[in-house]
Amino acid sequence: MRYLILLVGLLTPSLLAQRTQVPEIRYQSVPGFLKLPPDIYLGEVAGVAVNSKGHVFVLSRGNSTGPAYGASAAQLLEFDAGGKFLREVGHNLYAWSFAHSVKVDKEDNIWVADKGSDMVIKFTPEGRVAMVFGRKQEASDEATEPLKHPKPPLPPVDGMFRQVTDMDWDSAGNTYISDGYINSRIAKVDNKGNWIKSWGGPGGQPGQFNVPHSIAVDAEDHVYVADRGNRRIQVFDSDGKFLRQIVIDVPADPNARPAIGNKPELPIAGAQTMAPGAPWAICITPPPHQVLYSSDGYPGRIYKISLDGEVLGVMGESGKQLKQFGWIHEIACPSENVLFIGELLNWRVQKLILEPGR
Repeated sequence: MRYLILLVGLLTPSLLAQRTQVPEIRYQSVPGFLKLPPDIYLGEVAGVAVNSKGHVFVLSRGNSTGPAYGASAAQLLEFDAGGKFLREVGHNLYAWSFAHSVKVDKEDNIWVADKGSDMVIKFTPEGRVAMVFGRKQEASDEATEPLKHPKPPLPPVDGMFRQVTDMDWDSAGNTYISDGYINSRIAKVDNKGNWIKSWGGPGGQPGQFNVPHSIAVDAEDHVYVADRGNRRIQVFDSDGKFLRQIVIDVPADPNARPAIGNKPELPIAGAQTMAPGAPWAICITPPPHQVLYSSDGYPGRIYKISLDGEVLGVMGESGKQLKQFGWIHEIACPSENVLFIGELLNWRVQKLILEPGR
């Protein structure tokens, strides 16, 4: 009961109206969009991005090497606008450890966040390393091991990350980095790579995070953070001032199947990663008319949302067939009615064509 009262208290009237006024979006999935060479396979698709030419970049946990636990699992592949394979970017890169997200900036530079190495890498359009952020643990250090989650958490270190998740940019070229599973903060660096500041920390209050999992910046330089474990999207100005939050409250089918495992018991207290509406991936379409897309892990839906927080439509469900989803980990939205969906459990990218509507 306390959970329900708290949730209602966080919702604006427009968000409360979501319960009965959210239309289903009609859409199609393009069959066999990616054409992989016979000797290359995708693993879990952690990231997908599109550049100005329509080329599609896929960051997957393929090309895995090493032991069963703690293997290196990251591979970045480029495809043309028709899905034809072009090249691998960063083969055997020093930062490749455990893929998390890929994005392309307005100058067609390619950026990757690697959760395993705690690094963010900027590639030129030609695929050469231009800048690196963070530093992975040394292989020669006897203390090197998976990061722990001590309570209280260790203080963050400027310029370093702990299980980093994503990045995006404002109109001045500043980069905002979601850092991530452990530090639970947002970092800001300028267009020269200089560290400016960070904000946030673990918690559930405004400006705090429980796994900031995805990040996006709109044309007004407002920063949207998918605060997955707190089941909300927080919105900040470019200096980290909290502006508002968006809570997606669209009723789920009580018979909806999970993509894997047992159906979560609702309501969920504490970390709400598998609660309906908890944002795993967010994406904002290009201007002038911008909308936000967000996805959840259960029941496996995609939500179309106005930037002021009104849910305009919903689509999808968990499953393994086309038009179904298995843990959407990143969304690329080059236009309002074309989406590229990277899925962990189904090891694939789906290109979705939405039918124009609201």
